[in-house]
Amino acid sequence: MYQRFLSAEVAAALRDTPVVLLIGARQTGKSTLVGELFQAPQRESAQQLTFDDLTTLNAARSDPQGFIAGLTGPVVIDEIQRVPDVLLPIKAAVDRDRRAGRFLLTGSANVLLLPRLADTLAGRMQVITLRPLSQGELSGKAETFLSRLFVVGDAHWNHLPTDRAGLLRRVASGGYPEVQSRPAGKRREAWFASYLATILSRDMRDLSGIDALTELPRVLKALATRTANLLNYADIARDLGVPVTTVRRHVGLLSATFLIHELPAWSINMPKRLVKAPKALITDTGLAAHLLGVTVGDPASGQGHQATGALVETFVANEILKQIGWHDQVLSLHHFRTHVGEEVDLVLEMADGTIAGVEVKLSATITAADVKGLKTLRDAAGPRFRRGVVLYGGETVVPIDGQIAAVPMSNLWS
Repeated sequence: MYQRFLSAEVAAALRDTPVVLLIGARQTGKSTLVGELFQAPQRESAQQLTFDDLTTLNAARSDPQGFIAGLTGPVVIDEIQRVPDVLLPIKAAVDRDRRAGRFLLTGSANVLLLPRLADTLAGRMQVITLRPLSQGELSGKAETFLSRLFVVGDAHWNHLPTDRAGLLRRVASGGYPEVQSRPAGKRREAWFASYLATILSRDMRDLSGIDALTELPRVLKALATRTANLLNYADIARDLGVPVTTVRRHVGLLSATFLIHELPAWSINMPKRLVKAPKALITDTGLAAHLLGVTVGDPASGQGHQATGALVETFVANEILKQIGWHDQVLSLHHFRTHVGEEVDLVLEMADGTIAGVEVKLSATITAADVKGLKTLRDAAGPRFRRGVVLYGGETVVPIDGQIAAVPMSNLWS
């Protein structure tokens, strides 16, 4: 059993918010987390329902209003995306009684992406995203990378060697709890194949109302080959021989089920034109490696060698997104790129506009070219720029100047 660092955030929300929606991909541990929260004596009386149960599903679909009206006390409803029509009755119930913690909803798809439901529970609900396990959750030690990132100076970074083989094993394992107990190879591949089959055959159909989504696996694999790259619908459509509208629709479904996510571009007025397109990331690098059919870091394994850099960047981005979930400051994650190709892999922005840049390099040495993008970002951001870090495969902290340093990648989780 893994300790989920997000549990304190969910518990806090239940103490002051009428509705809490816990969303995230299937098999990330939402039901386990909810079960642990509701073992507390003050919550043992909660009704726990799931729309994966056919009887419950049919009852809610046939009469959403009557279904919600018949519930008393704290209520947990699992897989809420299967009956989104219950959200309006939940709103009505909460408007009559705004006590905190009335409803804890979980979903394996983001129902808030449905236009007619996006604002249904505005002001009444907190949405929390549970991602696959972080490296800190796997080891039982909370990460401190984000807190250290915004501190100027280099004394707080660890001089820890980054074991390349160990790093690539972390990348290939990803963070799905079930995968961690399986040996690498055939058993993990079988799990990922079954996992994707369930999502693509059922969850996508529930969301789209369309039975025939034959191009969806191809679009997902195309995105895996482009993970950590700019999202270009026309390029994918051309490679697959399908209309751009099909690609857009399928990307939307993949985002809604948390198989991919988009990293928006960071922008500011500056003389150089900036790229505004988002990057697309597979939300788990174990899943990405499965989709690519590669053994990460093995140059003899098909695309393994050429995919390694993008997978490591995806891994770092995903780990930072997980840490943002329980960090004590509100942070958003972006990327930065100019039209002449200067870029920073990741840009973190605080609520007050302060930013830090993170560049990801697997190599054990750093060159001037590796920090060029960070310096361009600093020039663009001016006083808003707090820190720039190159996470690299070396073992020592290398100060570049007063605000930029190269730091061993193991600092991300150590």
